[in-house]
This record gives sequence, C-alpha cells and structure tokens, in this order.
Amino acid sequence: MAEEKGTRQSLAAFEMLLGGASYGFMATTYKLAYAAGYSWQEVVAAQAWTGCGLFVLLALIEALRGTKLVRLPLREAAKLMGLGVLSAVTSSFYCFSMTRLEAPVALTLLFQYSWLGIPVQLVLDGRKPTRREAISAALIVAATPIASGAWQHGLSGLDPAGVAAALVAALSCATFLVLSGRVSPACGTGERGTFICLGLGLASLMVCPDYIPSGVFFSGMAPFALMAGLFGMFLPVLLFGLGGPHLSAASATVLASAELPAGLFVSALVLKDSTEPLQWAAVALILGAIAFSQYQGKEHDSRRRTIQEV
Repeated sequence: MAEEKGTRQSLAAFEMLLGGASYGFMATTYKLAYAAGYSWQEVVAAQAWTGCGLFVLLALIEALRGTKLVRLPLREAAKLMGLGVLSAVTSSFYCFSMTRLEAPVALTLLFQYSWLGIPVQLVLDGRKPTRREAISAALIVAATPIASGAWQHGLSGLDPAGVAAALVAALSCATFLVLSGRVSPACGTGERGTFICLGLGLASLMVCPDYIPSGVFFSGMAPFALMAGLFGMFLPVLLFGLGGPHLSAASATVLASAELPAGLFVSALVLKDSTEPLQWAAVALILGAIAFSQYQGKEHDSRRRTIQEV
C-alpha cells in the first residue's frame, strides 16, 4: 500500500510539473500568432473557444467511461463561469502585454502571481503574510528585473502600457488561483473545465466580437488556436486536477512554478530570445524563494491532516 502511494505521488509530481511547464509555451505561441498576422484579440478568443471545445470532448469521453454528467445548480455553474471571466481578464491583459514587450519580460512579469496571492488573501480574508512569505515576495521582486532581462536595457526602456498590462494579468491570475480553490462542485474534470471555458469564451467576445462569424479559425489560425487552447487551458487544468489532490499545497506550488524556466527555455529555443547565465541564476533564486515560502505551508498541511484524522 505504501509503495502504491509513493508511486502515485511520484506520478502526481510529474503531472504537476508538466502542467506548470505547459503554461510556459504560451508566450511563444502568442508571439508566433502575432508574427503570422493575427491580433491579440483573436488570440484571446481562439484560446477560449478551443479550450472549451477540448473540455467538451473530455466530458463526452468521461461520460462514455461511466462518469455521469452532473446537473449543476445555477449558483455553482455561475461561479465556474465567473472564474472563466476572471481568466479572460488574465488572457486579455497578458496577450496585450505580449504585443508591447519581449516574451521573457512579459512572462516574468506575469509570474508575479506567485506572490500577488498574498495581498489578494489579505483583502479577501484578512490573512496577513507570514515572515517566510514576505521574505519570498521581496526576493522575487528583487530578482525579477534580472530574470526578465530588463536589466540589460534598463527599466526605462520598457513600454509602460505593456508592463502595466502584464502586472494586471498577474494580479487577476493570482485572484483566479485563490478563488478557484473555493469553487469545487461535484462534477467531472471535463464538465468543470467546460463551464470555466464557456465563461472565458463569452467574455472573450467582448474584445473580439466577430471571432465566431469571421471564421478566422478555419482561415489559417487553427494551429495557433489549438496550441493556445491545449497548452494555455486544457492541459494545465487537466494535469493540475489529476496531480494536485495527491500532493501537499507546498509541493504543488513549487512544481507548478516550472512555468517560468520552461517559458524562458521555449522562448530562447523557438524565438531565439537571448538568455544570459545571470538570468537563469535569477530564475533559480525565484524558484528557491517560492520553495522557501512554501516550506512552512507543508508543515501546516501536515498539522491540518492530523487534526482532520482526530
């Protein structure tokens, strides 16, 4: 039994690692779509509706394998769709920032969600950060200019609108992560993802109202739409849903942060963005800071499980 548990936890760690790394493909996907002549508005809508289609397909597969579709109460369905609207805010501002900033810069700024959850929880719950969390946030902020490569040209050389948009995306992403844990309807992964993406899709029509009637998906955008929907929506939600329940919150957070190094690596490989050794050192510092902040969380999870068992 213990061996089976250890094997499942190893698989769960791999799933979380892949889920985080899949997000890292987004910056490069967006840049490739822009280079092909598509607008950031079209990319937002394409990611939303393609992700929705993939989750509908997953829900059908789950139904064929015996998972019953649940008739969710209107309140629960609205909560899931609300998460989708929040995700649309993240996608819209992030995609816009990618039109103004280099991929490594936008990616690293978005990654500030890793500590922005602290002020979000302070506002929503009145929960003050621990000393470890405060130190971790300070280290991440200090390492960000180096990890993004902005130090090479100076912060004054960055587009202010792009920086602001990336930070708004990071804040909305942090809010999404905090709230998503509070919305857990009793339904399958496919059905849950479908409702979230439906909310995202409907909200995306506010920035790209003619996406569906234009037929742009069938006019050459399909490869970019599939990449965006697969790596930006479907795989992370699916893999986090599979691996997350078998790991502590601390382990899950650290493994999911694979997004940053994966994103920089893919960007350097495909887009030929230069990445200096000093940048990788800063990335290592950021990941170390996240691990440091989560160490206490692991002890808390252990105490919480003990209380629940009693």
